[in-house]
Amino acid sequence: MKFIDVADIKVKAGDGGPGMAHFRREKYLPFGGPDGGNGGEGGDIVFEGSNGLATLLDFRYLRNHEAEDGGRGGTNNRQGGRAPDTILKVPCGTILTDSESGEVIGEVLYEGHRVLVAKGGKGGMGNALFASSRNQAPTKTIPPESGQRRTVRLELKMIADVGIIGAPNAGKSTLITVISAATPKVADYPFTTLVPNLGVVSHKDANPFVVADVPGLIPGASQGKGLGHDFLRHVERTRVLIHLVDGSQETFEGIRDDYEGILTELRLYDESLLSRPRLTVISKLDLIYADDAEEGTEASDALATFRDYLKKKGEGWLEISSAHRKGLSELLDEVVRVLAESASDAAGMKENTK
Repeated sequence: MKFIDVADIKVKAGDGGPGMAHFRREKYLPFGGPDGGNGGEGGDIVFEGSNGLATLLDFRYLRNHEAEDGGRGGTNNRQGGRAPDTILKVPCGTILTDSESGEVIGEVLYEGHRVLVAKGGKGGMGNALFASSRNQAPTKTIPPESGQRRTVRLELKMIADVGIIGAPNAGKSTLITVISAATPKVADYPFTTLVPNLGVVSHKDANPFVVADVPGLIPGASQGKGLGHDFLRHVERTRVLIHLVDGSQETFEGIRDDYEGILTELRLYDESLLSRPRLTVISKLDLIYADDAEEGTEASDALATFRDYLKKKGEGWLEISSAHRKGLSELLDEVVRVLAESASDAAGMKENTK
């Protein structure tokens, strides 16, 4: 299935039903008076979250959505029926924006969460409403209102607890493969991952958490180059970032530039992302050490220099080999700890705002 995370569609809520102008005529009631009923309301356009969806693909092919009109008013003061709402299901994490004004209409955040996007029109008034002692035979009606019409941009921002970030070929897809049941495509060339992958991780006694392996980026991604915003938009909602750095590169400059390049693009896109909990993880140690290498074996000059570089910056780090399953338990221990801390901080902030 193709992953689509942006779509532009047009929606039209239902028009109200017309009111009726009618006079009651029965055998023994020749002057029964007006009895035209009011029209019913038009149907609304509503978006609803669904955990069963992971893409906006359907909206790329079906771009126009209309709700039904309200029912016509009837005789004997019968109210026209209200039209049913049109429910459009979208993946959780979808942001709805008015394309013309740029106004954010709402965000669909969880299963069953509904956001009203276009309101149906009110029904027209029948002539029975205008009867009075001075006007016992009114013919006046009030026309129904039209349903709201809108052009809406749908933008999916995946909701995950942990985002794995890094330059192309840093080992993100391999890592999510070994720590979860996700099965992304893995190969040794840039941009193997063209769409985000989600995986659920269960570690020891901790609550399961969702990890997103998001596409790699290149310099200029914050301005839309390469995969650009297709990558960065999916980082915004993560609580913790795992910053993978390929430690098998031959030069210190190569490792450093990959590391700093990611931080630069995060800063340019949204500086607040740098204040989010972030774990620096040096990957691909299997390409540096042999399987039978003893603990304490010297690293390459490039990696040793990069470690010193991190120390001078005051940055901590972890080291892993996804291929050999080394260091993963320690990494997940740290992720669980940081997630617990962020949850505690969030609960404290919520309590303070009461």
